[in-house]
Amino acid sequence: MATSYQGNVPLMTQGEQSIASAPVIRTIGLSDLHQALRLGWEDFKAIPTHAIILCLIYPVLGLVLARTVHGYSVLPLLFPLAAGFALLGPFAAIGLYEMSRRRENGEEASAWDAMEVFRSPSFGAMLGVGTLLFALFVTWIATAQAIYTAVFGYETAANIPDFAARVLTTQQGWWLIVVGCGVGFLFALVALCISVVAFPIMLDRQASAGEAMTMSMRVVAQNPVPMLAWGLIVAVLLVLGTIPFFLGLAVVVPLLGHATWHLYRAVIVKDPNARPVIPKARARKPAADFPANLFPWRRSDRG
Repeated sequence: MATSYQGNVPLMTQGEQSIASAPVIRTIGLSDLHQALRLGWEDFKAIPTHAIILCLIYPVLGLVLARTVHGYSVLPLLFPLAAGFALLGPFAAIGLYEMSRRRENGEEASAWDAMEVFRSPSFGAMLGVGTLLFALFVTWIATAQAIYTAVFGYETAANIPDFAARVLTTQQGWWLIVVGCGVGFLFALVALCISVVAFPIMLDRQASAGEAMTMSMRVVAQNPVPMLAWGLIVAVLLVLGTIPFFLGLAVVVPLLGHATWHLYRAVIVKDPNARPVIPKARARKPAADFPANLFPWRRSDRG
């Protein structure tokens, strides 16, 4: 491929520019996880009200879930649904990444500023990865239901004490715990590999969905022990956040969201040539285009 020149200075080809701007992965240690959590806590203390407002859906969802359990006898799915929050968390926290990014740059960080993530040039890619995580969540719930049915059949527990006794005091119950946790670990591992830094890198570098997931897998491959430890930290904190009645998630989720941004900063070398991306102003859309105007990539294809 020919190289163009400006004066006597050669200009990089597109391929050379891609190589030059390719993210560089650091090898991190467990101390970096502690640092990410500490910085995430600092972000949460600096903007706690906004973070809690963004995450109120979690305790509300938990209360609705508890009511559903008592009203519709889906008690066996209570733990899988609660555990499944970890699969959706990386996408649900995209507003928190934006707040941490703004605070890192010395900019104003508020709930309205966090909504700017929806105007990011890479929001379509974020939505694509989020859809993939949601599909993973639905598959996990269906798998958990199938495992329970294989062990106990279609007979449902009468109440919480009956369910607890069935699971904790019988051989079938312990088999359910071992198999269910093992399968759940595999789902969590897949989600960790494809999303641990996917959303921050899409927000920060406007990477495509494929590039972001590939980079996440490379991060996990280069830092297997710290990343597995991070997954364990996330799981433990989410379990603690469900006490009482999922209200603790109003603190745990923003903490983990902010900390994930700082983990991304620790493991990916910051691009020295990065320029702030100013979202394009939204053009007025005629009502006749609804719902097609919800999908900007379709409009760009037609253009």
